[in-house]
Amino acid sequence: MKKFLCAGFMAHALLCGGSANAADEGAAQALAKKSGCLACHNVDKKVLGPSYKEVSAKYKNDKGAEAKLVAKVKAGGSGSWGDMPMPPNAHVKDEDIKAIVQWVLTL
Repeated sequence: MKKFLCAGFMAHALLCGGSANAADEGAAQALAKKSGCLACHNVDKKVLGPSYKEVSAKYKNDKGAEAKLVAKVKAGGSGSWGDMPMPPNAHVKDEDIKAIVQWVLTL
C-alpha cells in the first residue's frame, strides 16, 4: 500500500533557479523511479498523486517551494491535492529527495 501512496511529489517535486541539464534530469528521474515515486506520480499525467508538471506549475512563483516540498516528501501529508494521503518517505536519502524536488520544479 505504501508503494501505491508514494510520495513521489518530488515531486511533488522544485525551484532551483536554472534548468537542469539532460544528465541531471535523467539522474533525477532514475532516483524517482528507484525511490518508488513513479508508482504514484508521472511527469505529465495524474496517477494517484498529481503529475510533476502540475506540482511545478503550482509552485512556480513560490520562492520557498523547494524547502516546503522536500519537507512534505520526507514527512508525507494530505490535503494539498485532495484526499489521497502521501505517505512519509523516510527511506529516501535527504539529498535524493532534494535532487528530485529540484528536478520537478524545473518542469
